[in-house]
Amino acid sequence: MFTNGVFDLLHVGHVSLLEAARAEGAALVVGVNSDASVRRLGKGGDRPIVPGADRARLLAALACVDCVVLFDADTPGALITELRPDVLVKGADYARDDIVGATEVAGWGGRVVRVALVPGYSTSELLGRLRRDARR
Repeated sequence: MFTNGVFDLLHVGHVSLLEAARAEGAALVVGVNSDASVRRLGKGGDRPIVPGADRARLLAALACVDCVVLFDADTPGALITELRPDVLVKGADYARDDIVGATEVAGWGGRVVRVALVPGYSTSELLGRLRRDARR
């Protein structure tokens, strides 16, 4: 299985997604956007909050994660093609047609799984709350 993301400020929504991804098969590989990649994604001038090597180490410490790969591209497309996972997992906030690698994974007989998000948990929401609280 494969999933990917920024995973900045690791929270229960991330862990829920990763546990659901791991439940889909024998081993979970997680692609993590490098710091440069995160900046190009336009997540905000102060992102990522946590450096890539630290984000990767935190993910690798989770029991549900078997391998972590930092990637510098804007999308994980090349990494997915290289790894050829049998299952590609993303959050249900992504439409299937918007999931990078979905066509390729389906093309070699794999599955694309969309996992329901945990309401109220996102890094952007968490940062928004922290910033509001800091201004008080």
